[in-house]
Amino acid sequence: MSERRSPTIRRRRLGAELRRRREQAGITIEVVAEQLECSASKVSRIETGHTTATPRDVRDMLRIYGVDGAESDELVQFAREARQKGWWHPYNNVLAGAYVGLEDAARVIKTYEQQVVSGLLQTEEYADAMIRLARPDLPAEEVRQRVRVRMGRQSLLTQDDPVNLWAVLDEAVVSRPVGGDAVMRGQLRRLVEAAQLPNVTLQLLPFAAGAHAGMDGTFTILGFPEPGDPDVVYAENATGGLFLEKSDELQKYNFIFDHVRAAAIGPEESIAHIATLAEEPLWKWRRGSPRT
Repeated sequence: MSERRSPTIRRRRLGAELRRRREQAGITIEVVAEQLECSASKVSRIETGHTTATPRDVRDMLRIYGVDGAESDELVQFAREARQKGWWHPYNNVLAGAYVGLEDAARVIKTYEQQVVSGLLQTEEYADAMIRLARPDLPAEEVRQRVRVRMGRQSLLTQDDPVNLWAVLDEAVVSRPVGGDAVMRGQLRRLVEAAQLPNVTLQLLPFAAGAHAGMDGTFTILGFPEPGDPDVVYAENATGGLFLEKSDELQKYNFIFDHVRAAAIGPEESIAHIATLAEEPLWKWRRGSPRT
C-alpha cells in the first residue's frame, strides 16, 4: 500500500475488490441487497467507491460471497482504513471532497485549463479574487475556507514524494487580469517560479493555434501509482464536475491531452512568454495604455 493513498483511494480500491469477489461468486447486486436488507443502489455505490462501507457491511458481503479467514480480515481492516478522515474533511462543506481525495493520492496529474490558472498553481491573492468574482453569492468565511483548502492542496508539489504535474494553459488564462494588475502580475511570477520545479511541466496554448482538440472544456486526468487504481478524468462544468473512469473515456481524454500539448508551445518558450507578460502585461496594452 502506498503511504500517499488517501481514504478516497482506499474506498475506491475496496469497492473494486468487493465487486470482483461478488462477480466471482456469480451473485447479483439485487441478491446482495436483499440479504443485507438494503437498497441495490447502496451496494452499487459501495462497489464504485462513492459510499463508504462499514466493516460490518464488508464482513456481511464477504460472508455472502463465501470469503472468510485471513482474506476477509484483511478487507475488513481495509474498510476501517477507508473510513479515516483526510486532512480536507473539515472543509467538506465547501469543496468536492472526492476530487481532493483522488488528487491527494495521484502520482501524475495532467490538466488543461481554458479560463483560469490551475488550482495547484494559484497564488492566495489570485484564488481569493477568482472565487469572490466567480461566486459573489458566497459568504466571506466560505471564500476564506475555499482559499485555505486550495493553498493546502499545493503541498503536493513540494512534499517528499511530489506529484508530477503537467499543465497546459490556454493563452486566455494569462491574458485576463483576475484580481487586477498587481494580483495578476504576482500570479504570472508564481507560474514562472513553479515551472522551475523538476516535477512541473507548464505549456501555453496560443491563440494562434486556432481550433484545437480541447475546445470542449477544461479537464484533469489523475494517474495513480498502482495498477489496481485505474486513472480518473475529472471534467469540469457549471455544477462542479463529472468523474469519468471507463477505459474508452480515459483513452479519449488522453488522446485530447496529447493533441493539446502538441499544439501548445514548448515549456521553455512558454515560461519565457509568461515572464515577459509579468513585466509587460497584455491587458494594459489592450486597454490602450502604453506597454511600459
